[in-house]
Amino acid sequence: MEKLHSWNKTEVEQLNPLFTRQLITGEQVMLARIVLKKGCIVPMHQHHNEQVSSTLKGALKFTLEGREVTVHEGEVLCIPPNVPHMAEALEDTLALDVFTPPRQDWLDKKDDYLRGK
Repeated sequence: MEKLHSWNKTEVEQLNPLFTRQLITGEQVMLARIVLKKGCIVPMHQHHNEQVSSTLKGALKFTLEGREVTVHEGEVLCIPPNVPHMAEALEDTLALDVFTPPRQDWLDKKDDYLRGK
C-alpha cells in the first residue's frame, strides 16, 4: 500500500555538528535527505547497499578507490555495492541518497563512523 511522507514531519537526526539526515524507508529502498555543512567529512566506509547520491544544492567531493569525483548541484553519482568511499562537503550541501536495500546500520543507529564515535 502506498504511503505519503512529508520531510516537514520526518524526524531530523543530528549525527554530529555538521551532519543531519532524515530517512524514509520502503520495503526495498531507503531515501535519505542529508544536510552537510561546509567542511563536513563522511569518513571512508563501504556497505553492501547500492547508493545513488544526488546533490540538490552545494558540492560533495567523493573519494572512491583512490579517485576523486566532485558532484555539483544537479549531478548524481552512482556508487556500486562494496566500494570503499568517503565524502567532503566543499560548501553547505543538501543531498538525497537512495540505498537499496535499506541501510540496516542506519535504521539500527549502528553508524558510529558518522557520529564521531
